[in-house]
Amino acid sequence: MATVILVRHARSTANTAGVLAGRTPGVVLDGTGREQARHAGARLAGVPLALVVTSPLERCRETAQAVLDRQAGSPPTRVEDALTECDYGRWQGRALADLAREDLWQVVQRQPSAAVFPGGESLVEMHARAVGAVRRIDAEVEAEHGPGAVWAAVSHGDLLKAVLADALGLHLDLFQRLHVHPASLSVVRYAPAAPQVLAVNTDDGDLSWLAARHEGAQVGGGAGPAGSPPAS
Repeated sequence: MATVILVRHARSTANTAGVLAGRTPGVVLDGTGREQARHAGARLAGVPLALVVTSPLERCRETAQAVLDRQAGSPPTRVEDALTECDYGRWQGRALADLAREDLWQVVQRQPSAAVFPGGESLVEMHARAVGAVRRIDAEVEAEHGPGAVWAAVSHGDLLKAVLADALGLHLDLFQRLHVHPASLSVVRYAPAAPQVLAVNTDDGDLSWLAARHEGAQVGGGAGPAGSPPAS
């Protein structure tokens, strides 16, 4: 079973401006975002990554580079178009405060599976391409590097929430119940029986225990991975 670490890009200039960036070019990390990205890289320094895959947008590529900068080796990288931001169509570039007054906003919040962005894609389409890409790449990593391989996917909030919802067996209409903060790390292992979600939306903590061999789900919960930190 390979393991994927889902990395949301760190805080961007659009995040601080309260604007829906979408696929707008030139949106980069702000000062806080650069610090967040470096912290994410430090958290993963003890995890030898077999591959780092990133959305093509600048804010994700910057975050991916911060992760790569802390790797002891030089893991291969890949830009994956299927992990790019949702196509928000005519919503792109608008202030979130204005969008919250649109009727579609409530659909996005309460019934995402029915949401289609004007001039853009639907959340169902976004969900399908994101989940399909992560599962496909995960299978490729395991085939090439073995079941203990760990890799990272650097992408966007809504995409990563959709991937986590799929791994948790949740309908897309429930994905807004999940939160994925800037530069947060979530961990999924696609086991033969069913996906195992090992962590969601973590902002801190050592993850070197991911480098250890991990068995499948245990009846009663098991003892946890060897080398995991003591409970505080």
